[in-house]
Amino acid sequence: MPQIDWVLSRINLGTLLDLAAVTLIFYWLLAVVQGTRAVQLVRGIIILWLASALLSTLFQLSTLTWLIRNSGLALLVSIPIIFQPELRRALEQLGRTGTWLNRGLLGGQRALEVMIDEVAGACSILSRQKHGALIVIERQTGLQDYADKGVALDAEVSRQLLSNIFYPNTPLHDGAVIIRNGRIVAAGTVLPLSDNVLSPSQYGTRHRAALGISEYSDAIAVVVSEERGTISLAANGRLVSNLTPDRLRRVLAELFRLKTAGSWPATNSDPSPTGD
Repeated sequence: MPQIDWVLSRINLGTLLDLAAVTLIFYWLLAVVQGTRAVQLVRGIIILWLASALLSTLFQLSTLTWLIRNSGLALLVSIPIIFQPELRRALEQLGRTGTWLNRGLLGGQRALEVMIDEVAGACSILSRQKHGALIVIERQTGLQDYADKGVALDAEVSRQLLSNIFYPNTPLHDGAVIIRNGRIVAAGTVLPLSDNVLSPSQYGTRHRAALGISEYSDAIAVVVSEERGTISLAANGRLVSNLTPDRLRRVLAELFRLKTAGSWPATNSDPSPTGD
């Protein structure tokens, strides 16, 4: 077949590399927007464009056809505005240096295990007492802009300190704690709220703030509900609720990709998990 021979004659190493590069770029973009509001926005744009094209073809609508043909420039201008959070997140991912550097900055696997154990222990205490808390663990995206808005600290992470910070009616209990390199760098910080619609009967401002910071960065946010005492975790724009302290440990270990997620310090053992 001459058509097949013509196509095969056009395929070379450069063509394959070109196709592979385009495929990887689209795969990366889809992975970035997965689970975010951008998925619904893209679906809505595609449905609107297909419906307009179908109507203009079936009924010979000249004005609508002209608008579709000349909408490319307007779409290029609107994409950075509509998808600003997703584009920012994608560019931040490009600028990250890799998980290995993050592990090194946090002091290695042992330091991560200790930090995770203290955070889980604090959440267990706060959960039983139904004291609300919001703990943000910085990874590769810097959170200094948010830390500057809170009260600067330089303290080792411990369940006792976290429990005291979030004790009701204390000056810092309403804000978020930011942990960097295994140390608490700021408390009482204000975080961006997520625009995702959450059930007001189940989630409050802390959960929206946890989702918000996970949408704007690669940080991990742990929330303890003040009303129900449940433990939740937000990462990559997604929220997982009803975690036990042990399950929280495992999820954090998986997110930090620890080699031995089950090896925790023998001391400071966590109290019995709650029923949430």
